[in-house]
Amino acid sequence: MPVPLRQNVRIGVHLLRQRLKKAKYYPFIVEIEPLFACNLSCPGCGKIQHPTDILRKRLSVQDILGAVEESGTPMVSIAGGEPLLHPDISRIVEELVKKKVYVYLCTNAVLLQRRLDRFTPSHYFSWVVHVDGLRERHDAAVDREGVFDQAVAAIRAAKERGFRVTTNSTFFNSDSPKTVRDVLDFLNDDLGVDAMMISPAYAYEKAPDQEHFLGTDQTRTMFREAFADDRRKHWRLNHSPLFLDFLEGKTDFACTAWGIPSFSVLGWQRPCYLMADGYASSYKELVETTDWASYGRGRDPRCANCMAHCGYEPSAVIATMGSLRESLRALVNTH
Repeated sequence: MPVPLRQNVRIGVHLLRQRLKKAKYYPFIVEIEPLFACNLSCPGCGKIQHPTDILRKRLSVQDILGAVEESGTPMVSIAGGEPLLHPDISRIVEELVKKKVYVYLCTNAVLLQRRLDRFTPSHYFSWVVHVDGLRERHDAAVDREGVFDQAVAAIRAAKERGFRVTTNSTFFNSDSPKTVRDVLDFLNDDLGVDAMMISPAYAYEKAPDQEHFLGTDQTRTMFREAFADDRRKHWRLNHSPLFLDFLEGKTDFACTAWGIPSFSVLGWQRPCYLMADGYASSYKELVETTDWASYGRGRDPRCANCMAHCGYEPSAVIATMGSLRESLRALVNTH
């Protein structure tokens, strides 16, 4: 199945406790960016456009452990930048795993094979390798030849060492239903990754390439055609059925940006890791001082074409938990 049963149970219990406490805001997962520096210059990403003094900053192990404790999250996604450039990244993972926090470590995989010996397989830990298409498509997305082959070799090596490996694929308007199907078939059937995540690209304001982000209608059409003939049931997709319905345009949700808050070298970012309307010094300040109702499609023009998981996957999960029918469908659609 895309997500181990014990992890599903842990997250389900966490969310149920929040509902019983009648908590208004709570994290499904916390996005942690321990640095913005990267060893690639992807044209669709704006992270390395930060000034040099920001690119030199690093979150400490204690910074991250403190953020996790304060927010109460059961799961983190460590992104960046490229996390494997952080000198203490293996210790960060080790300390989080000791606390039984589920860790997804995102990487472009350029350094992965050289760093594998620093990590230990655990059911609390998963690599997340960015794969935005097959060889030519992926190498164009990261603006460097050979990265696709490095990523594939790293995935195979990690699997051989007993690590859980997930992938994350971002799609642009240069993609088509066929390219979506091709890369997911390859990852699912040829590489045998444990799970796959997908997302339409969000228009980063600082991204060098502003011409290839998908509009809402384009996103719905592409995924509806890619998912035709029940293809999505074949893939080990790490998403709820309702979120996949959302990508196809079969249902719609309001944004739940508070569900996946972002903590970085600049603090707690409001409202999400895709937009930067200021930073809070604590999780409490973030949830209490952010006007969450002002964000999302139909509320903020910057959100007009956003269908990203950070805003809408939590909405889909909440809807699933509130419906016996959808809860059963989610259970049936696991692999």
